[in-house]
Amino acid sequence: MNWLNLSELENLAKKQIEPTAFDYIASGANDEITLNNNVEAYKKIQLLPRRLSSNANPITKINIIGQDMSYPIIIAPTAFHGLANKKAENATAQAAQQTDTTMVLSTLSNTTIEDAAQSNANMWFQLYIFKDKKITLELIKKAESSNYKALVITIDAPILGKRERDIRNEFHLPNHLSIANLTEHMQEAELGQRKSASSLEQFFKEQLDNSLSWKDIDWLSSQTKLPILLKGILHPDDAKLALQAKVSGIIVSNHGGRQLDTAISTIEALPGIAKIINKEIPLLIDGGIRRGSDILKAIALGADAVLIGRPIIWGLADDGINGIKDVINFLRDELKQSMQLVGCKNINDLTAEIIRKTTNQDT
Repeated sequence: MNWLNLSELENLAKKQIEPTAFDYIASGANDEITLNNNVEAYKKIQLLPRRLSSNANPITKINIIGQDMSYPIIIAPTAFHGLANKKAENATAQAAQQTDTTMVLSTLSNTTIEDAAQSNANMWFQLYIFKDKKITLELIKKAESSNYKALVITIDAPILGKRERDIRNEFHLPNHLSIANLTEHMQEAELGQRKSASSLEQFFKEQLDNSLSWKDIDWLSSQTKLPILLKGILHPDDAKLALQAKVSGIIVSNHGGRQLDTAISTIEALPGIAKIINKEIPLLIDGGIRRGSDILKAIALGADAVLIGRPIIWGLADDGINGIKDVINFLRDELKQSMQLVGCKNINDLTAEIIRKTTNQDT
């Protein structure tokens, strides 16, 4: 491992990934305000440690939707791992298995549902809902038959956010990569050689259902026995509706700052949503986590676990399977260190009492 923190790792990855591909991975919507705020908001949260707590071996075990996990770190669904490494999501799944981590495979993966499952990792599947419901059902059935343990439904992308770097670069997948799970449903030009605009934007317009409502969540629930988690909730009222829909969990997410710019950062949205959820269902969060202390803060403010996105891709680019393992181990070790320094013996005991209250933070 030739880096000390995830900022250094990002710089290393930037040198190894083709520039337009790196822009796709790193960019956010419009002025990238939300993208940056996701990271900066964690830095503004101050901790109030307790002393003499005798916590030489902090316990990080959790249980999410009936699944035991050694620590509250999950690999977030991110598209096109093949842009970072030729083994693509197969490498990521193997790293998840070797570190006892859960991986959420993206609909927009370069590896099929079936191939990624060969890793024997604990796998969830992230699902976009298509205009053609037959495609949606086909993906669900593949996930079920491949022993995936949950569905993560992305609900914050009725259309694609304006990602100016992708538009400027006219981003498209290189010829050797495809959306592996959708190859038979896509025309040859889609995400191929289209040069007039971002082909990803074109894909969203042509394939995904932009008229989603809570009725669609009810429909999905009737089509599968897998637990359903909703990814993309930021407003407390939507958290109330998620409870009414009887989903199995929600993920506080702004799509990594890639959809609506100037949307609230996820860690700032978390406390208000945690108040509504009140531990009735698992509450997860993604976006901007770069330190073990960030994980500590998220758990203290009401999350049950966190999802890690871009740093996983940076690790994949830097050193394949081992690079991802380094990222996970880095965050896990810093989390344990932060628990020791803040005076917490068990991750499940963390509360907002360790967070310094400020006038602009709803805790």
